[in-house]
Order: sequence, then structure tokens, then C-alpha cells
Amino acid sequence: MKIALDAMGGDFGPPNLVAGAVMALRDYRQINKLYLVGDSTEIENELGKHQCNDSRIDIVHSTQVVEMSDRAWTAVRRKKDSSVSRAVDLVKRGDADAVVSAGHTGAAVAASMIKLRTLEGIDRPGIAALLPTQFNVFVLVDAGANIDARPEHLLQYGIMGSVYSSHVLRYKRPRVGLISLGEEDVKGNDLTKEAFKMLKASSLNFRGNIEGRHLFEDPVEVVVCDGFVGNVILKTSESISVAIFKWLKQELTRSKIHMVGAYLARKAFRRARRQHAVGDQKRAASGDRVH
Repeated sequence: MKIALDAMGGDFGPPNLVAGAVMALRDYRQINKLYLVGDSTEIENELGKHQCNDSRIDIVHSTQVVEMSDRAWTAVRRKKDSSVSRAVDLVKRGDADAVVSAGHTGAAVAASMIKLRTLEGIDRPGIAALLPTQFNVFVLVDAGANIDARPEHLLQYGIMGSVYSSHVLRYKRPRVGLISLGEEDVKGNDLTKEAFKMLKASSLNFRGNIEGRHLFEDPVEVVVCDGFVGNVILKTSESISVAIFKWLKQELTRSKIHMVGAYLARKAFRRARRQHAVGDQKRAASGDRVH
């Protein structure tokens, strides 16, 4: 696989991104080409710190960076030599198979829409986020790409989410649920009611509406919603995950007895943290749970 990495995006820029790239090259031999797109001097300096001279790396120089304060579509049009735009160009030309960016999500989506267009039959892109539960890992889509969705967009999210769940997470015939206010098909707003009809009439393994309280209690493999709702779910889940481990740490360090107990259970805590960290894909991708 040939991957183009936006080496300038994200909160920490080249230091963290190049370090991650070096780790990926060590762990995944199936990467036969990794384009590092951005300021060549900064990228070379970071590679030097890791003493990395892997022949699979190809540095593509760019002179601009999309800042988090930039408006997505404007930035893509005006900053034509930005690292994220140049990374997408590599896919457009067929030099790379995929783009990875930790930077401005809106700019990455906009650049892909303008330069690559969508798949046939897909009108709007959707961001897929993986959320872990005790029983499985489910795909939440859309997690923020399109806040003004129409019913047909939610159907398309269900299709894309099912394909991802089947081919990447290895779930056989993944179950699809639609986020709504109640389980009954008459519950919800006009968007969810019409989307319910479309999903039910489709060939997807649609299990009906799913309430927020059932996301982690009785999960399906694909959860469909518009980008506004999905982004709220994602960020709320992230904050709860961080808060729980902070609360645990606070309580487990209150006394020496608690600290001894925490030490004895440290392996269990580590496993729980790895398994339930929001966005952790490694366990899911191994396909160890197949329905």
C-alpha cells in the first residue's frame, strides 16, 4: 500500500507525525511507499532524530499549512500548496492509495471532495468513528462531516458503514441502527422518520431505531446519524472516557491500601484502557469477534 501523510497537520505538527510514520514503517511491512508531505527541512530534521533512512519514504515538499482557524473550503481553494492538498493530489494522480491527516478535518474532507469526488451513488461524505463496547466495536457515521443531512444521506452512511464493518472489522452481516429518540419507528424528527423507511426497505441488516442509552448496552455494529448528532456523541464519549480514568486514578491513590490493590490489578486496568480507549482500532481490526 502507498500512503500519503500530511506531515504538517494536527496540534503538534511534524514531531509527532513523523514519529508515528517511523513507527508505522517498522510495524507494517505492507506499506511499500510512504509520502511525507510538508516542509522538507522540518521533515528531514525529524527523520534524523529517529535515525530513519527507510527507502520507502518519499518527501514531497509543500510551502503552506492549513491552520485550524482557517475555513475549510476557502483554505483548500486559496492554499493550493498546502500539505493536505498536496497529499490528496498524490491520490488523484494514482501515486498513493490513501491519505492520512491529523490536521483540519474540514479541509481534508473539502480537499477530497473537490479533487477526488465521491463514490458513485454517494452524495455526501461521512466521517466514520470507531467506538468500543464490552461486546464489539461499532462504526459511528456520520461523526461530523455533514451536519445538514437528508434521509438519503443517512441511507448512504448505512451502506458505507456496513461495507467498512464487513471488510475492515470483519463482522459478517453487520447490524445497522439509526439514532433516534425512541425505538418505535414513529419516534424522531422528519429526518429520522424518513431515513427509517429507506433503511428498512434496503438490503442492509437494519435493526431499527437505537436510543443513546443503548449505544453501549445493546450495541449494533453500525450506528447511523447526521453529523451534528454524531459529533456530539463522539466528543461526549471521548470526555467520559478520559473522566472515568481520571476518577479511577484519583480514588486509587487516596490511600496505601487502594494503591496496593491498584498495583495488583494493574494488568486488568491496562487491558481495559486499551480496549475501551475511544478510537482504538487495533483490537477490532483483528476480527476476533465475528457475528
